[in-house]
Amino acid sequence: MKYKRILLKLSGESLMGNVSYGIDPERLKQYAEEIKAIKDLGVEVAIVIGGGNIYRGVQAEAAGIERVQGDYMGMLATVINGMALQSALESAGMYTRLMSGIKMEQVCEPFIRRRAIRHLEKGRIVIFGAGIGNPYFTTDSTASLRAIEIQADVVLKGTRVDGVYTADPEKDPTATRYSELSFQEAYEKNLNIMDMTAFTLCQENNLPIIVFDMNKTGNLMEVLKGETAGTLIN
Repeated sequence: MKYKRILLKLSGESLMGNVSYGIDPERLKQYAEEIKAIKDLGVEVAIVIGGGNIYRGVQAEAAGIERVQGDYMGMLATVINGMALQSALESAGMYTRLMSGIKMEQVCEPFIRRRAIRHLEKGRIVIFGAGIGNPYFTTDSTASLRAIEIQADVVLKGTRVDGVYTADPEKDPTATRYSELSFQEAYEKNLNIMDMTAFTLCQENNLPIIVFDMNKTGNLMEVLKGETAGTLIN
């Protein structure tokens, strides 16, 4: 395996699968199987998942809810997704820990860096919920920060497309995929890979990012073997 310890970033929307809202059990099962395949080969796995299938902080203002309150609501949505993913992973025979940036001891552990690393060393999958515990930070920023804190080798950003393109491939049929990019090139081309805070964190800490299609069976394994299943930014 090319990477020993990874941080897998999943969007909340990806959990919707074929349903219009919430969580698709078939998508959960598929993700659990993909993650188990790499776990069985000894890869240490940490996961950050968004909450957009349930609630997005950016919806708040339209509903008359202040931004900070909306962001906290979005953080709680990520914990719900984390609990669902935890259950799916455990049903597939894996050991997991859900750690939260906001204390809620009845359902998950508080995030403590050394404890998270110890869980990974013991072969447990660690899911980070509730963002970093503060408003104004996205789950992309959470993924970057937690990856740096646990000394992950790479951030794997699972999306609906198989990498970074010159334009939106869902809108522009002439768009072509980059196999590799530098952080500087991504800046200059104004490619929307992650929000700027998350992206800068990775750049300053020499943490590579791979953008790939998580919904295609076998892609996660291909990425970890170093095969070209996405776009590498380093």
